[in-house]
Amino acid sequence: MFCPLPDTKEQFEISLPDLLASRDTRQARQQQWIGLHQVTLISFTVVFPGAVKDSHLVRHIFNQGLNALKQVALCRQWVLLSQQSFALKTGPECFVAVDADANLVKKALIEAEELSPIGRLWDFDVFDAQGQQYSRSQLNQTSRSCLICDNEAKVCARLRTHPLSEILNRIEELANAPTTY
Repeated sequence: MFCPLPDTKEQFEISLPDLLASRDTRQARQQQWIGLHQVTLISFTVVFPGAVKDSHLVRHIFNQGLNALKQVALCRQWVLLSQQSFALKTGPECFVAVDADANLVKKALIEAEELSPIGRLWDFDVFDAQGQQYSRSQLNQTSRSCLICDNEAKVCARLRTHPLSEILNRIEELANAPTTY
């Protein structure tokens, strides 16, 4: 289980309509999985800036996230009912149906994100069996911080505070830092 995605040789720039269509497809797939499995769903993607969403670096970060998820699941003794990864030009995705309390799953995955140097780029969305999504704010967790400064990440992204090249350099540094979960 949790087979890493193979490296990609091709890199495509995606458009905003591509990204929006991908989100719509992911949301429809999430609802299908919730209906099919009727347990907690983990929907995992990578938050990555710029127009290229699938590259060697993105897949490396994604595979690190899968490894962290595997370690958390083993430590917490979660029952994993089904898992599927998708290699998409809009970025890799993974769905995991887990027989565990959604609130506890979200808390554990936030902890994993915070323990890893690259965890800031992991996006573990967690839904309960009824389709309710659990968010950081619901659990009184702070918003994600910027990779470059201490501000809230969405503010810096919206204002384009930092050049993309600076952000990508920082991501490279973090992706190559030693990992501990």
